[in-house]
Amino acid sequence: MRASLKGLLLALLCANAFGAVDHTVGPNGETPTPYVQVKLAAQDVAQLKGKDYKAAILMHTTSDFSTALIAGAKKVFDELGIKVVAVTDAEMDPKKQRTDLETVLALKPNIIISLVIDPVSGAVAFKQATEQGVKLVFISNAPQGFKAGKDYAGIVTDDLFGMGKAAAELMADSIAGKGDVAVMHHAANYYVTNQRDGAVKAVLARYPNIKVVADKGIANPNDGEVIASAILTQNPTVKAIYAPWDAIAEGVTAAIRAAGSRDVKVITMDLGAASALDMVKGGNVAGIVSDLPYDMGKTLATMGALSLINKPTPAFVTVDAIKVTSANLAAQWNKALFRQPPDAVLKALAAKK
Repeated sequence: MRASLKGLLLALLCANAFGAVDHTVGPNGETPTPYVQVKLAAQDVAQLKGKDYKAAILMHTTSDFSTALIAGAKKVFDELGIKVVAVTDAEMDPKKQRTDLETVLALKPNIIISLVIDPVSGAVAFKQATEQGVKLVFISNAPQGFKAGKDYAGIVTDDLFGMGKAAAELMADSIAGKGDVAVMHHAANYYVTNQRDGAVKAVLARYPNIKVVADKGIANPNDGEVIASAILTQNPTVKAIYAPWDAIAEGVTAAIRAAGSRDVKVITMDLGAASALDMVKGGNVAGIVSDLPYDMGKTLATMGALSLINKPTPAFVTVDAIKVTSANLAAQWNKALFRQPPDAVLKALAAKK
């Protein structure tokens, strides 16, 4: 999982008003620039090589997403001769992230890529980097009060509306465009999930024969099974459930199995081995929406490199969403994470042939 107060309020408004806004909106209202437009020209590459520039990557946590993003960023940095002097994991702790940052600054990087865990305390921490002239590129949000083009090069994130739209379309496809469904939304003021969940509901509303009969908030991912069980008990006509991310989906599928509701479909976000395996084996998971963290990492590194040579960079960049089904899982897994699916998933795929 991955924002000033103004940005959070804006995201919530967008999540409730996607009838008027049908695209991802930046944390400060920015219009998105597609990631494919962020490029280095040949003369840019020539200007960057041989300068002994250094970069650091400060991640919020360790995950498949983080691993793929780091690999993508390193790919670009390696091609440019920019040395990656540190990769850190803050373990979702803002205090540890500040310590990581202070340790990394001693290595005098020219570029830092990071996902800011807490935009408020992060403003104080990352000010140290701006004061040292470090070029900053952020994942998904920025420290409170920071200005694009002045304090940082830009933000790169998922196409959040696109992810929600894809999830709604997968859900509709799984029930042939007709029936009662349930939505579980992230019950927190969180920019990324607020937009994704809002888009799911907005796009489902476009289907005249689909009715959302339950819309339940979830704050703790471990509550997925309990909340899904309640949904199924109270709404026995439900044909599909949307879970806001993979860990929650695991609890939802467990609840469905316990209820003996073999035909109820599950749609979720983010690639995970358990949900992928369930989908390949013909279980309840009917579709997964993924972002492209490898491409995100490449884009972040490119943005940082451009800022080093004072080239203008977009304030807010989005990376595409992709639909993952049992039919295309192997290819889409590699596209998103730049590696093969886990062995158990590969074996299940081979058994289907």
